[in-house]
Amino acid sequence: MTVSLDGDYYVRFIVRNVESSAGRRHGLVYSLTLHGPDKGRILGFDNAHPVPPRKRDEPHDHLHVGDTVKPYDYTNAGALLQDFWTAVYSLLHERGLT
Repeated sequence: MTVSLDGDYYVRFIVRNVESSAGRRHGLVYSLTLHGPDKGRILGFDNAHPVPPRKRDEPHDHLHVGDTVKPYDYTNAGALLQDFWTAVYSLLHERGLT
């Protein structure tokens, strides 16, 4: 699902159920992203791969802010959505868009 925020910025959600595993203990593969006018990702929460210092058998949940990637402590879908939207509005505010 892709939703435009103001014509130049948009968010994209990709979520699907999977078998629970060491990297995806909650049984979801997800990617929640914010994109800018150049279509590039500005912000992203996902669990596509492990991010150091985590190992392959630890949760893969992480977030991207620009070129920075760091682990994200997933607790539940509601908290993930709240954390994502909080980060989106914070970045848009920094850019003078809210």
